[in-house]
Amino acid sequence: GSTKTANLLSQEGLNVITLPKTIDNDLWGTDMTFGFQSAVDIATKAIDQIHTTASSHGRVFIVEIMGHKVGWLPLNAGMAGGADIILLPEIPFDIDRVVDKIEERDAHGSRFTIIVVAEGAISKKDAKLTKKEYKEKLANYKYPSVSYEIADQITKKTGREVRVTVPGHVQRGGEPCPYDRVFASRLGAEAGRLILKGEFGFMVGYKNREMVKVPLDEVAGKLKTLDPNADIIKEAKMLGISFGD
Repeated sequence: GSTKTANLLSQEGLNVITLPKTIDNDLWGTDMTFGFQSAVDIATKAIDQIHTTASSHGRVFIVEIMGHKVGWLPLNAGMAGGADIILLPEIPFDIDRVVDKIEERDAHGSRFTIIVVAEGAISKKDAKLTKKEYKEKLANYKYPSVSYEIADQITKKTGREVRVTVPGHVQRGGEPCPYDRVFASRLGAEAGRLILKGEFGFMVGYKNREMVKVPLDEVAGKLKTLDPNADIIKEAKMLGISFGD
């Protein structure tokens, strides 16, 4: 990505300072990236608005949220938006466990279920495929995205009508939220301080509530993925959210 390119330029002698900008919050070396909170706001609003039609029509709704390799965005938006099931790239799912959750909600009188699916969500079955086998599957894929495959499987197993909503690139645009405005300003000020000191070859990060400088060669090519055993995952499960595992 851009951090890897920045590191290559730095190694060639150019004076480079980078900032952690991505809606995915997947950059190694920083606890937070700017753009992430704004995207969470947008994705949460999309999920919020699905609640009305899902509850009134008694349907299963899937909302596909960006997150090809990491699930920070769908996890946070799903929790904030009151999703019942969240499927993430880091936690391969079993479609039968997804169906169990839907039927559990039906048994308790909940006429609808909202499922947040990361665009990179993967089933336990597919996770066992070799890279070659998985590429062959994708080459013959008949669905627009994984959400439609999941919807089809749920319908076949339950007979329930399933609707899919994909906010798509709407999540990448719009006005930044106040948090991101302040956060990006602070990062920019810290970058300016490093430039004035003649310190280059760093990404300005945010660790343990403090601005830090992280060498680009430590950041380049590394992803900050979700730990399936992280506290936030355990807390979500305590709230009754299923991850299909």
